[in-house]
Amino acid sequence: MAAAAALQQTPVTFQYRSSPSSHLQTKLTTKLFFSSNFKISKLTIKPLRHRRRGGRGGGVLGATMADTAAGSYADALADVAKSNDTLDQTYADVEKVEKIFSDEEVLRFFLNPTIGDEEKRKIVDEISKSSSLQPHVANFVNILVDMNRIDLIKEIVKEFELIYNKLTETELAVVTSVVKLESQHLAQIAKEVQKLTGAKNVRIKTAIDPSLVAGFTIRYGSSGSKLIDMSVKKQLEEIAAQLDIGDIQLAV
Repeated sequence: MAAAAALQQTPVTFQYRSSPSSHLQTKLTTKLFFSSNFKISKLTIKPLRHRRRGGRGGGVLGATMADTAAGSYADALADVAKSNDTLDQTYADVEKVEKIFSDEEVLRFFLNPTIGDEEKRKIVDEISKSSSLQPHVANFVNILVDMNRIDLIKEIVKEFELIYNKLTETELAVVTSVVKLESQHLAQIAKEVQKLTGAKNVRIKTAIDPSLVAGFTIRYGSSGSKLIDMSVKKQLEEIAAQLDIGDIQLAV
């Protein structure tokens, strides 16, 4: 109930600046609510440019519409963060939300149509308190619950990250290794990526992939389009190619 009450404080209207798709037409003038601690009179969700993805039949259109909706929600959240000078804190909260909803059990709970919105809001309230989420981020999650758009949470996180990186001139580098790298090694990698890209800031995300055998890879650039491969797996593949002996199988 506390979360529901918080949603009924300062009204914020989401509306489109240009004609939306028919799928989103019913959400033109939906009234949404953020915390009264944030003095925002109106927040506008703008459809982003369409980006095609691979697929068959209606899958491409469906993916495009999902991209547009996710980008619009992310842009709206970024607008609130910018207006209240909480962009960095909001990014940190969004990372927390991403981690929470990466748990498939949590995601299934919120996607379950047999569970009422009030019960879901109670869980959002508990999550918000335990994770110390800012009020506007907690209410944003409640908005997604109310509008049955929690299914877009992963896409919204990705879109928000892109917006944040652009606003803060930040380059994202994903470092994948067999084991967790030490902080000093990650700092060195960040400096090298900064030299390569000229970015003002570099953020490092890490991932574990045992198939690399040893070493690491670095992905950066638009959508991770650039790759630096320093893995033993890569070296073994190059040796195998030179010797024309096919894949090298390592004894475990």
